Amino acid sequence: MTSMTNPRPPAVSPEELVGAWELMSYVTVGESGALGEGPLGPDPRGLLLYSADGRVAVSMMRGDPPPAGREGPAPRFMGYAGTWRLTGKRVVHEVAVSSHGYLVGTRQVRQLTLDGPVLTLTGSAGAAGGPPQQRVLIWRRATTAGDRP
Repeated sequence: MTSMTNPRPPAVSPEELVGAWELMSYVTVGESGALGEGPLGPDPRGLLLYSADGRVAVSMMRGDPPPAGREGPAPRFMGYAGTWRLTGKRVVHEVAVSSHGYLVGTRQVRQLTLDGPVLTLTGSAGAAGGPPQQRVLIWRRATTAGDRP
């Protein structure tokens, strides 16, 4: 007899993650649970690539124009690449190269859920001068080059 009171979602297989994903949303979750703008502003853009041989690459940027007199990569772009693997309902990224040097050699662990073409990654990230914050990134499977949600 199967219990329906606490159904477990099926685990995600590596084959389901392989491919290209486009960023739809990147938000910060406050201590009260309220959603706030993520570090890449109100219109983040990004591309996440998972290869079948275990490589990962992510590039993300602000989509809004830079403020007058404020140019440069730090507040506008972040990216890294390395390897990936699944561990239960988590994906682990081992960072080999990054636009932020402090990420090189780290292990970035994200909770994941997959609902059809939508991938949600949740994890903690350090905020400048403050405690780690919970961040939620929602990705859509890329279907055709140039598509944008």
